[in-house]
Amino acid sequence: MLYRAWFECINIECRETYPLNKIIYNCTRCGSLLEVKHDIKALKRRNAESWKALFDKRYKSNEWPYGSGVWGKKEWVLPNIDNQNIVSMYEGGTNLFWAERLGKILGVKDLWIKLCGNSHTGSFKDLGMTVLVSQVKQMISEGVPIKAVACASTGDTSAALAAYCAAAGIQPIVLLPKGKISIAQLIQPISNGALVLSLDTDFDGCMKIVKEITKDETIYLANSMNSLRIEGQKTVGIEIVQQFDWECPDVFIIPGGNLGNVAALGKGLIMMQELGLLNKKPRIVVAQAERANPLYRAYLRGFDRLIPIKAKKTLASAIQIGNPVSYEKAVRVLKEFNGIVVDASEQELADAAALGDKTGMFTCPHTGVALAGLIKLLKEDKIDRAERIVVISTAHGLKFTDFKVKYHEGRLNFTGTFINKPIYLPPSVKAVKKALDSALKERRIYDV
Repeated sequence: MLYRAWFECINIECRETYPLNKIIYNCTRCGSLLEVKHDIKALKRRNAESWKALFDKRYKSNEWPYGSGVWGKKEWVLPNIDNQNIVSMYEGGTNLFWAERLGKILGVKDLWIKLCGNSHTGSFKDLGMTVLVSQVKQMISEGVPIKAVACASTGDTSAALAAYCAAAGIQPIVLLPKGKISIAQLIQPISNGALVLSLDTDFDGCMKIVKEITKDETIYLANSMNSLRIEGQKTVGIEIVQQFDWECPDVFIIPGGNLGNVAALGKGLIMMQELGLLNKKPRIVVAQAERANPLYRAYLRGFDRLIPIKAKKTLASAIQIGNPVSYEKAVRVLKEFNGIVVDASEQELADAAALGDKTGMFTCPHTGVALAGLIKLLKEDKIDRAERIVVISTAHGLKFTDFKVKYHEGRLNFTGTFINKPIYLPPSVKAVKKALDSALKERRIYDV
């Protein structure tokens, strides 16, 4: 079966098209962002049940490259790429965790956490980077003179870009805001051989510079304004529905910064709907940090327009973005899926992350933002507690151990609700027994 995909302008009054092997990030006609479009008519020649059977057969298999959670859906992602040019680390296929105990605490029976951090570089960014780097490798094989691939990053994008470029033998360049990412995030691109440029600015400042340097077409842009990234990231929603035996949950909650992940989640669900694989239309919730919340502010104004802000320092550093590139795409998704936007203070996000940890997770601060948003909306009765709810956890907590240490040692600008300080003792049985007697009288170990 011959399937096709191409770039298309998102402006409904323009809709200019471009081939996927063209180096382009915005429409040359009107300046709008692009998206990857597929020949839905051709895809519909295979019915919904046949698609489900094909995807289930491939899921986590050893058949290259289809065991990948992304490339198992190759026809829906990049149908025309040669398999020999695919750069994959078998991304996707991450655990959909039933948060039974956390759900009981919150009064929600059907609460699930999609652990995207259980991936090669520890975040959901792997889903998009496998697609972008694979397309770059394809273009290089066709003679396109690309020397390097560059991104601005708050940490996770740079880690994913560096790893996939290292696997492909392509030079990565990453621009990072100095002092605004964790050590774990910084060392990942360094270890993978990236050219790391640490700039004395924030993410938005890095983004302005990377847009300029990638005007040189030998340096390819890897940020989410490049819609190839969205094609990989859109598989997260498809995979979640697949993990529920093709039954769609009622609510998705996802943290939002540059908003590419929100746009991608909606894009995958819309594609499922067009091809008859979506049994119902879910609701999408975007949660932002209060100190970096331009989408939330626009939501309160009815999405009249984006007013960029100067994002303040937040514990949720990966979403410390005041001028999100994918705003228009995200708004379109939220309007399509009866969306809600909510924000969370620093203590709310930190306490929510700690609460998740106390029920068995190891939660990044951005997932803490999403959990805090869930807690708020439940208190406001904006989410039905009887619904099936999926929180998308975007990164692994091991990338943010400094955040956790400061929380539990009480070294943040507030006193956390769930602080759990270690008890320092001499190496004495008597001292240990005394400490245990005292601690166990004050609380039961498994009380939150």
